Amino acid sequence: MADKTPVKIKTLNDIAALCDYSFVDTLNSDPEAKTDGVDHQTRQVFTGHYVRVNPTPIKDPEYITHSKVFFKELGFSDQLAQTDDFIRLFSGDSTSVPKPMHTAGWATGYALSIFGTEYYQQCPFQTGNGYGDGRAVSVLEAVINNQRWEMQLKGGGRTPYCRGADGRAVLRSSIREFLAQEHMHALGVPTSRSLSLYVSTSEKVNRPWYSEDSHSMDPDVLVSESVAISTRVAPSFIRVGQLELFGRRARKNEHPKALQELEMIALHLIDREYANVIDKKLNTEEKIVLLAREFRGRLTSLVANWIRVGYCQGNFNSDNCAAGGFTLDYGPFGFCDEFNPHYQPWSGGGDHFAFLNQPVAAERNFQMFCKAVEPLLSAHSSHLQELEEIKNSFAQVMQTQMQRMWADKLGLADFNAKLFSDLITLMMKTPVDYTIFFRELSSIPQDMTPLKQSFYTNSISVEMDEHWSDWLKQWQQLSCSADNLKATKTDSREKLCEKMKLINPKYSLREWFVKPAYQQASERNYTLVRELQAVITQPYAQQSKEIEEKYYRLKPAELFNIGGLTQYSCSS
Repeated sequence: MADKTPVKIKTLNDIAALCDYSFVDTLNSDPEAKTDGVDHQTRQVFTGHYVRVNPTPIKDPEYITHSKVFFKELGFSDQLAQTDDFIRLFSGDSTSVPKPMHTAGWATGYALSIFGTEYYQQCPFQTGNGYGDGRAVSVLEAVINNQRWEMQLKGGGRTPYCRGADGRAVLRSSIREFLAQEHMHALGVPTSRSLSLYVSTSEKVNRPWYSEDSHSMDPDVLVSESVAISTRVAPSFIRVGQLELFGRRARKNEHPKALQELEMIALHLIDREYANVIDKKLNTEEKIVLLAREFRGRLTSLVANWIRVGYCQGNFNSDNCAAGGFTLDYGPFGFCDEFNPHYQPWSGGGDHFAFLNQPVAAERNFQMFCKAVEPLLSAHSSHLQELEEIKNSFAQVMQTQMQRMWADKLGLADFNAKLFSDLITLMMKTPVDYTIFFRELSSIPQDMTPLKQSFYTNSISVEMDEHWSDWLKQWQQLSCSADNLKATKTDSREKLCEKMKLINPKYSLREWFVKPAYQQASERNYTLVRELQAVITQPYAQQSKEIEEKYYRLKPAELFNIGGLTQYSCSS
């Protein structure tokens, strides 16, 4: 049946008519900011929620791709992405936008906490007043189809928070982030969204990276790469680190408006992200308690979903944790190939941000969130106690979410601790591809033959083979029992299979698929980027045999432990 969704937005003028800049219209500007937006040098920002700053356009922009799924959702014409006005704005030139669009964008400051510890030394002034959006510039806020969206350029040039860097994003990292956001949305995991991707055909910057087939943990060469701008979109870009910045200032009474500015940003967050679940008529203290409870639910669900699909955030600092409870800032992220609880794609990371430690990392970020909003409850002991109880129950809520997720992946109505523990033990002893294993399990195999497609070894011992077969029999008895089929509302093996295949994706955004795509793109050939985008935006689908042979397979042995494939630097 043909899609009859009307396309209403065909020009930039149509978008301009929907502008509504709630962030800059209702919150405080840095009083030392330049009104014309020419504010690109590193400096301390002592007060205010944002700095007006003009994006810096990339030279000679060329279209690579846009999100057809998101354009359709917004009601944008696909042709819009290749019009001159649209390209000009979303490659960084906002000087001639139609009214009432603003010619100046805005950047925001935030604080940094790493695994529950406050840091200041990342700020060039050692004060925390110079850390924030160093290369991300928001250029538009609009209400489209009754949903508010903020549009932000990644790689939009220097801001006061750039800490001496050039404010640019390179083509490689821009392609990675664009595809990751497309993939995560298709997987059903809350995320910022990709809008468009443009590359400069003439402007390049130098970046540390890995030599071909390097086994180094850290970049070992300096390479010249094309700059690009991807536009990411979200209901807001307020981070836990942003609340922390204002919470720290309020706690230390750094300026007369410190507590007021904390309250303003917290209430603005509620208006932007939680208006449908928090009553506007409540007082601030009641809203903050409800905010904490709702954010706890979203964050625990988010992290359980990350692990469901094999995603590791890599660098899950508080400034990379969206206060709206979705995935934000795709830097040294990765989707695991071989299952490893300690999988960590960031070369500078460690176990604290590893794959199966993400629930603990999330708890630390939630603790910093609670600490940030505590000053707003200081005069209300009962509300402080409620906040403390919400904070202390995070681990239990997280465990419940994780157990529900594992049960769903295994097609079970209830979590079975022994069955799960035995499986994890087997997966650690036998190198197993995480995505392929659970997808093959979703077919409810009669024996181990299909599951062995996921093994990164051609032979296992007779004893280990028996252990695997015993586990499979136990799982079959549980999953296909009449009680489980009834409880999972599947009523047959076929229905259970269908349900599991909607939970366990077939296609994953593996880095060894992405690398050839961005290498080809560096030669101005975007065919592979667009092909990969089409595949990973249908991750649960049974695609063509050609696609299956190309994208549903084990990682080749020679690609393990390669810099830029297995691990990447933070600037990736």
